[in-house]
Amino acid sequence: MAEKVLIYSRFPKSQMVRIGERFDLLDAAGKPPLQTFSADQLKDVRALITAGGQLLKADVMDMMPALGAIICYGTGYDGVDFKAAAERKIVVGNSPGANAASVADLALTLMLAVTRRLLPADQYLREGGWSSAKPSPLMSPQPGNPGRKVGVYGMGEIGRKIASRVAAFECDVAYTNRTKYDDLPYRHEPSLEALVEWCDVLMIAVRAGKETHHIIDAAMLKKLGANGVVVNISRGSVIDQAALTAALADKTIAGAGLDVFEKEPHAPDALTALPNVVLTPHIGGHTLDSHMGMQNCVIANLDAFYAGKGLPYPVKV
Repeated sequence: MAEKVLIYSRFPKSQMVRIGERFDLLDAAGKPPLQTFSADQLKDVRALITAGGQLLKADVMDMMPALGAIICYGTGYDGVDFKAAAERKIVVGNSPGANAASVADLALTLMLAVTRRLLPADQYLREGGWSSAKPSPLMSPQPGNPGRKVGVYGMGEIGRKIASRVAAFECDVAYTNRTKYDDLPYRHEPSLEALVEWCDVLMIAVRAGKETHHIIDAAMLKKLGANGVVVNISRGSVIDQAALTAALADKTIAGAGLDVFEKEPHAPDALTALPNVVLTPHIGGHTLDSHMGMQNCVIANLDAFYAGKGLPYPVKV
C-alpha cells in the first residue's frame, strides 16, 4: 500500500501527477487539513508537501500526530515554523537549485523589459503611435547594457546564475552576501547599502526572513537613485511595496521588474497602473524543466524519508 502524503498548499493537479504515481495523495487544496479531512484520515499521515512561502505553523503540524517530514516544493521554505518542527522532530526538505536557471532567466528578462521599456514600446506600436510618428517621452533612447552596473543581493544558486547572465551582456557585476566567495570573479561590496549606492540595477535574490523583511525601504530606494532599477524574483516581503509604489510614481527610481509581491495573488492597484514597472505573476520557476527538477527532489526526499534514511535535500537553518 502506498504511503499517505498530504498536499498542504494549492498546487495545479498537473504538478502532482508524478508524485501521485508513487504515493497516496490527500489534497487539502490550501485549506487547514481538518477542514477537508477527518482526524481519523490524518492520524497516520507522516509527510506533507507544501509551497515554501505558505505559512505552516504548529497548529497545522498538530493536526497530523504522526507527521515526520515537511517537504517544500521549490527552493523556498520561509513559511515553515522551524522551531515548531524541531520540537516535534519533524525534518524539513526542499528542492535546492532545481529552478535556479529559470528564475535567473526571468530576472534578466525583467531587467531588459524595464530598461528597454518593452511594454510602453509594445503599446506605442499597437495604439498607432509609431505609424503616425506621434511623439512619446517613453520612446526616448535609454542606456544600453555595456557598462551597466548590476548589483546582486544574495549569491546563492539563483544569484550566481543571474550574475553570469548579466555579465554575458557586458554589464559590470557586484554582489553582497553573508559570505564573500573567493571563487567568484565579481566585485564584492561589504553591505547592501554599499551595493545599492554602486549599482544601476539591483537584483534581489536573497532568502526571505525576519532579517530581510522590508530591507528595501524608502531610504534604500532613494540611495538607488533616479536612474536606478530594482528587480525582485525572491519574495515580496523583502521590499516595502508601498514605498516602492511611491518611489516609482514620483520618479525616485526609474523602474522596477517584479515577479513577487507582499500579498499574492496580487490584485490590480496603484502599482499596476504605473508605466515604469513590469509585473509577472510569480512565474520565475514555472518552466517544464524546473517543475521536473523540483518533483525529482520532492520524490527523492519522500522516498528517503519512508525508507528511514536521511533526506537527500534537507533544509539547514
